[in-house]
Amino acid sequence: MVLLVGLNTNRPAGQQSDLSRIKTWWRTLGGDRFAVLPPPTRGRYTQSDGHEDAAEMFATRGIATDTSFVYWHWQSHDAFARSGDLTGALYLHWGGDHATVAAGLGDGPPGYRIVDNGPRGAFQLDRVTAVDADGLPDPEDDAGVRQFLARVDEPRHRTARSTEYDPLTAAEERWLHDRLSGPVDLDAAVRFAAPLEHRQALTPDETARLLPAWREAYAGRLTAWRGWRSVLPALLRQEHPEVWEVAAELGAEAAYALTAQPSPRSLELLRAWALTGDDGAVRGWFRAHHALREPDPVRIAAELSEELTAHAAPEAAQTGLLRALREAVTDEPDTRRSPADAFSPLLLATIRFATDDRLPRPLRVAAATAAADTAGRVREAAGRLTDAAEAADALAAVERYETARDDLLAGTGPDLTGYEGGLGDIYHRYRTLSPADVRWLRDRLADPSTGVQGIAFCLELLHAHGEAAEADLVALLPRWKKELTKQYRTTYTEWRHPLVTLTCLAQDLGHPAGEAMLAWWAKPKPLWKEPVRLLTHLGAPTEEKAAELWEFVVSGGHDTGHLMTWVLLRARLDGTHPLHVAEKLIDEPGIRAYVLHRVLIGVADPAQPLWHYAIDPRSHSWWHRAQEVADDERLSAEARAIGLKAAREHYVTRYPDQVRPALTEGEVKTAHAWLEARADRTAAD
Repeated sequence: MVLLVGLNTNRPAGQQSDLSRIKTWWRTLGGDRFAVLPPPTRGRYTQSDGHEDAAEMFATRGIATDTSFVYWHWQSHDAFARSGDLTGALYLHWGGDHATVAAGLGDGPPGYRIVDNGPRGAFQLDRVTAVDADGLPDPEDDAGVRQFLARVDEPRHRTARSTEYDPLTAAEERWLHDRLSGPVDLDAAVRFAAPLEHRQALTPDETARLLPAWREAYAGRLTAWRGWRSVLPALLRQEHPEVWEVAAELGAEAAYALTAQPSPRSLELLRAWALTGDDGAVRGWFRAHHALREPDPVRIAAELSEELTAHAAPEAAQTGLLRALREAVTDEPDTRRSPADAFSPLLLATIRFATDDRLPRPLRVAAATAAADTAGRVREAAGRLTDAAEAADALAAVERYETARDDLLAGTGPDLTGYEGGLGDIYHRYRTLSPADVRWLRDRLADPSTGVQGIAFCLELLHAHGEAAEADLVALLPRWKKELTKQYRTTYTEWRHPLVTLTCLAQDLGHPAGEAMLAWWAKPKPLWKEPVRLLTHLGAPTEEKAAELWEFVVSGGHDTGHLMTWVLLRARLDGTHPLHVAEKLIDEPGIRAYVLHRVLIGVADPAQPLWHYAIDPRSHSWWHRAQEVADDERLSAEARAIGLKAAREHYVTRYPDQVRPALTEGEVKTAHAWLEARADRTAAD
């Protein structure tokens, strides 16, 4: 029996594609207090782009700014194949009132369904499909198969150490095995092997058939086939004779599988990979060592930390080791449900490790770095403890940490190779630079191993604070043509492309290299540089540069820092604070309000302008600047209202759990009190 819950995804030749049907339905949407943005181009790549497009559309069409809206962006558009068929759920993002958007979308177009993920999530649009009495799709129904696999592959519980899945029914397991029973199709096997091996259900016969096909088709590049993440654990579990040869060829990416099944052989491989600084291998090495050789996690961490130091492993390896140690001594919460107080044991452990004399200094430094923004949260957590002795012990640990912190952190800095958003999260720590900060930043610029992202971060901070010197320029000159002329997206960062900043520095210093750099910028290729070329005008500013930049600003071209550059440039020429330059542009013809608002707040501190192309509602830096603009008595009422509006919309009071680094309860209460004290101005707005 077939239970009809929708339509089959396969369409006859000549029938409309999913994209065409959805666009037809999309054009029917909209109404009172609800607007839809046109389907995206590549210019609308993220949610921030979508909100900017909405603001621009509202301004152009005279739509009220508090109108709710919905859109999808180019990343969501990847749900469509070239043919226009849906290959995954289409995520619909929105702004404004959730209930208004939900009502405006309704049930979706005929043959499709809308999934409402609530006020904190995006809506999903997908095909509806048919299943049989066992809940299984027709194997020929691509959408039905995709939805079934997504359902059975959704974890019921996940932590950093383990992932659990609901058991398969006998019918579901049989259906999956049937998909692997025919001629080997590696592309298809990826989809069906994963849910089986997540339950340790891949059979020796299946791995014996998949392994030679994989090794032949992907010789020399085994990780290029995604299915290896299912096959390797099965090979280890089945003690296949070729498994160690395969694991060695896969390299450190295989660390997770070897960690899950520790053995002397896996420990040997994990150690070799860990000494290269690979984070997953370091953590796996610790766990395997713990399982096989040493029950005391602190003793393990001390031993492995000393070995990492002896082999000159990258500093990041100590951070990975710290994470493994913390996980070993704390009860880890579900990663999908993380209330702030659930982290207190983890945070307290980190603070304790920073002053634990049993650990080598490099590991204590890693702990002190990880605890840099957490002492206040631990104090609050201690205040909630009912056991007085336990609370006193926690507070004593915080006191010890705060006493030792400055010594441990002197001359250190963040990991410059990690996720760039992590660097943005700590940008507020560098609003002022200590002599130790300056030395560390300069040392990183002089280090040939520092990559483009690290150069961009360090050079921006030194240059903005007026600390960049000729020695920094000279250190980077051998690298600029070969490395710094490559594309590097800085749309979502607080720093510019490093060659923009370096060119500005060379001009400010009057160094001969500045002319060579400007000559390179003037060439038509590579094409990536054209949108940011004018940002180099901030170096050695002149009236001619200001005029050229202004011409672009009012032309309506896509702003990637141009207005901010003009404001900072004009302020340097006029010898005034950039805030006063920016506020004069309020209601100026040709100036887009949403860009100006971001610039006004971004230049509040000219010694550390915020280059992110939109106001980041999760950032400490943007919150503090919005407050400062709102309270600056030197500014006009209109300018201060812009700061207050940005503060009202910041997540510090709306979604404080999304602010990074995490806030203390006291900080959230202070933020609410600050806004409440200005409620009369809010009403006037």
